Amino acid sequence: MRSRILFLISLLLPSLSLGAGDWCYDFISPNCGPSAWPAQHPQCGGSSQSPIDIITKKATPDPKLSDIIFKGYMDPDESFDWTLVNNGHSVKLVLNGSITISGGKLGSTYKADNLHFHWGTTSAPGGEHTINGVQYPMEMHLVHWNQNYRDMTEALKHPDGLAVLAVMFVESSEGDAKDLDLIQYLKHIKNEGDKYKIKPFTLENIIPSESSKSKEYYRYQGSLTTPTCNEAVIWTVYKEPIPLSKDQLNAFPKTLHYNESQHIISNFRPIQKLNGRTVYVFNSGSLLFRLNLLMCIIGIRAFLLFN
Repeated sequence: MRSRILFLISLLLPSLSLGAGDWCYDFISPNCGPSAWPAQHPQCGGSSQSPIDIITKKATPDPKLSDIIFKGYMDPDESFDWTLVNNGHSVKLVLNGSITISGGKLGSTYKADNLHFHWGTTSAPGGEHTINGVQYPMEMHLVHWNQNYRDMTEALKHPDGLAVLAVMFVESSEGDAKDLDLIQYLKHIKNEGDKYKIKPFTLENIIPSESSKSKEYYRYQGSLTTPTCNEAVIWTVYKEPIPLSKDQLNAFPKTLHYNESQHIISNFRPIQKLNGRTVYVFNSGSLLFRLNLLMCIIGIRAFLLFN
């Protein structure tokens, strides 16, 4: 009888520690990991889920796509504090103030809500989207909601409710690595539930630079990659990764804890089926070439017309 009771308690421990109806990643328990999400959150079993594997040769060029326009990213309003949070699933930076994106065929202005990260372990990658089957060490999501709606909750009910920018990180030498300012604050949010107020800082190092190569991106319609997996996201996945040092990348799995004995590791959702969706690609270099070609044609026609 004693052994049977202990066995039943062992089965209940994951749910008792997480709380009824909660979810987790497999590093906590497969019983509440990604494969179990649809049981509690039906939208996670939908046909337009994220992340996906982007096959570059199958991506469709879309001439209507254009550069994303960033406002407030380089010069955030310093009268608002930002909040860094360890929510037990990831580290999230809540972005207050007037920070928006537009352009890029988004059809509206989207207000920044937060940015957060998905990583693996000190020896294995943990990005969510893959490109030609390649998984990057870490992936950042910049989450924005459509200002045509009242708030984030309302936006999640609509296919164009959210615009999320996905940026990959790759390991690089110390000399080539960018500085990710928020890493210095991770020590203040080691445990689940910890929060830490910080002053706004420029986000220049984590958004695409002015070079055409870094502005190339893929676009598709998808979902949140965590429950409740709402299919309300216009995804922009940047092609060019941002270089970080090994120490910077390892700071996430080494510093952040789910509980006293367990680090947060491998907090990524597995790849989901494309199910007939189209992945589009924007290449600002090719767009510039087409514009220059058009101007040449117009110039030649004008020359022939007046001579």
